[in-house]
Amino acid sequence: MNIICKTVFKKLHIMFPIQFKNIRILISLFILVTANTVLNSGSIYAQSIHSEKSVQKRISTDLFGVFFEDINYAADGGLYAELVQNRSFEYSPADHTGWNPFTAWEYITPGYAYGNISVASNQPVHENNPHYVVLTIEEPAKEGVGLKNAGFNGIPLISGDTYLFSIYIRQLAGAAIPVTIQLTGRDGKVNAETKIVTDSDQWKKYTAVLKAGATDDSASLVIIAKAKGVIALDEVSLFPQNTYKNEPNGLRNDIAGTIAAIKPRFIRFPGGCLVHGDGLGNMYRWKNTIGPVEQRLQQKNIWGYHQSVGLGFFEYFRFCEDIGAEPLPVLPAAVCCQNSGGSWRIGGTGQHGLALQEMGDYIQDVLDLIEYANGPANSVWGAKRAAAGHPLPFNLKYIGIGNEDQQSDTFRERFKLIQEAVKQHYPAINVVGTVGWSPDGTEFTQGWQFGKQQKVEILDEHYYMNPDWFLRNQHRYDQYDRSGPKVYIGEYASRGNTLYNALCEAAYMTSIEKNGDIVQLASYAPLLARKGNTQWNPNLIYFDQTNVYPTINYYVQQLFGNNSGNRYYSHIVTGLNDSSIAASCVTDSLTGDLILKIVNVEDTLHMVHVNLAAFRNLEKNAVVTVLSGRPQTINNVTGVTNIVPVVTAIQTTKTFDWNLPPYSFTILRWKQKSKQ
Repeated sequence: MNIICKTVFKKLHIMFPIQFKNIRILISLFILVTANTVLNSGSIYAQSIHSEKSVQKRISTDLFGVFFEDINYAADGGLYAELVQNRSFEYSPADHTGWNPFTAWEYITPGYAYGNISVASNQPVHENNPHYVVLTIEEPAKEGVGLKNAGFNGIPLISGDTYLFSIYIRQLAGAAIPVTIQLTGRDGKVNAETKIVTDSDQWKKYTAVLKAGATDDSASLVIIAKAKGVIALDEVSLFPQNTYKNEPNGLRNDIAGTIAAIKPRFIRFPGGCLVHGDGLGNMYRWKNTIGPVEQRLQQKNIWGYHQSVGLGFFEYFRFCEDIGAEPLPVLPAAVCCQNSGGSWRIGGTGQHGLALQEMGDYIQDVLDLIEYANGPANSVWGAKRAAAGHPLPFNLKYIGIGNEDQQSDTFRERFKLIQEAVKQHYPAINVVGTVGWSPDGTEFTQGWQFGKQQKVEILDEHYYMNPDWFLRNQHRYDQYDRSGPKVYIGEYASRGNTLYNALCEAAYMTSIEKNGDIVQLASYAPLLARKGNTQWNPNLIYFDQTNVYPTINYYVQQLFGNNSGNRYYSHIVTGLNDSSIAASCVTDSLTGDLILKIVNVEDTLHMVHVNLAAFRNLEKNAVVTVLSGRPQTINNVTGVTNIVPVVTAIQTTKTFDWNLPPYSFTILRWKQKSKQ
């Protein structure tokens, strides 16, 4: 029967060319399921397998999550739903060569109107955001003068949807000035319009609601003043009313929903290299990212653009809560990136640490974060959380200290001070340390030695390797010391978005699941990338202003996230090998479901043997999900052929043989029988 299946599958490849690939997969799966059903009922070998007894163990309930970093315009212009770019005129050449406070803005004088604009900073809305625009209307004529912003490569509008506009205005000279707010299409036609009238010589926030009359992927926001006078403008904002979970100052619905569909058990934020920053002055300070957005302190992004920090720690915590993920905030270990002042390829000014006399205040900032997350509403920082609209704690249990930091005396001295203070004041918090940027080498070895010495609960490993490395290293964690720190695989990827890359990652993830008693957490990186604005490739999810493009790697992460368990069973599947056929078996105590994952990174059908004798009260029906196709296919990113999971159902017996399609990731899931 296995030979017959191979012959049929090869003929299907000839019969159905690439443009009918999804049809071919469905028909192929039908043939395979039919063949597997025959094997289930008649295989003599299937009745006699498994001389070894299955061994079970508890594994982490937080195993598979996501890692968010503001790289590739992942926050502003991405997950953060703000549609106006440079909304508070804080862009500068320090952020990006050629940028200035007017970047992304256009001064407009339609018709015969004229005036002028300038940037001022003497009386801002808030000292943390000093720049604002002064608009002088010398002759408004009929059309008026003003500003236009096209957002991030165009403002996307959906017909019938509503958009929330806000702006701070201060009247500097003249009588009350009528101001027209428009959303205009790429053809210049007015899509939506509303009006406000200035009425204060102090900064005042004006709000309005605009309803799109047509769908447009490249609209602009236009602000037109229509009377003589002088006004100051700042903090110009346009949000879709339909944010994720309708959160204020919220997230772009389609991107957030795509992340939520992974069902991540945790979210690590806000980075990566973003955390320790490009120099001590660029370290990420969480207190600068909370409170009213106009009061947050913006800064240069280490990846070569700007952070508005509109997506700040409060929004990260809320997103975690909205999707049922554990928050894992990461703070600097009071040192900057060892590559500060230059790229990691050529070196820079090197790692520097805060002066030891500053460490008391810095450590207090770390402790204050834990109070902000977990403290009662009447505590100092719990009250700030409550004032933002969340009186109940966020129930933080993890905190990361440092990211890929060089294992210097400077780093170790400061990490030790922070860790000991956290454990003294909050012993239940799990501290996540760091062991560098590589799966081995001096930094890795020294990091583990230091982590064990300090009794750090979890150590963060990072590695970006070629796909075959992931196949060769499936036993990496088998021999790790179970009495030492647990592992967080905080950043990993196989340097590509082909099906082959995704399957190599899937095979490796089965070994992570097998070692879920020592590996506590794991997350692919990077998570998001705006097409045309990438500093790093590959990534898990690509997007533009209107669409989201999940990669094949994304579907692997989603399938693991949606099919997680908390108890692992060995020796359920035989017929595997150490290089290209991998499997894991888990149960979920919440549902009682049994979940079997099997990966075939070969170009032919492969038979494995399954023995479910260790499990009772399972339904005979199983849901089968298969991800398969040609190994070099890339999904969606460039509009190429889609490879997506295909779902079918079968009936099984306690022992059976199963044929894996070439280049495939298969999940079989059985529900527990209902109690009568």
